[in-house]
Amino acid sequence: MTDDGLQFGAFVRREREARAIGLREMARNIGVSPTYLSKVERDEFTPPTEDKVRAIAQIIECDTDELLALAGRMPSDLADIIKRNPVEVSALLRTTSGMTRDEIARLAEGAKKARGE
Repeated sequence: MTDDGLQFGAFVRREREARAIGLREMARNIGVSPTYLSKVERDEFTPPTEDKVRAIAQIIECDTDELLALAGRMPSDLADIIKRNPVEVSALLRTTSGMTRDEIARLAEGAKKARGE
């Protein structure tokens, strides 16, 4: 999704326009002013809060975690997981450093199977 090097705002604008969603319609649907959204899309303002980014992801039909990462935001549920098990989660994340996306995906699938999902 976001491997094209676009910043958050430029990516959102491209995806919104590709779906023929007007700026005013999108702004209304996420609860911001069109002026604010326009400035975000021009990367003049920092990306909005997590709840707004989640709403944008739903509207433009993209992965929420990827859009949050592009926005420089950590999903609040992940922050909660890290706070509950800081040593273990930190060790796990450091272990994945240098792994490919596919390797990490296989690791995640293995964890799901271990949990019975």
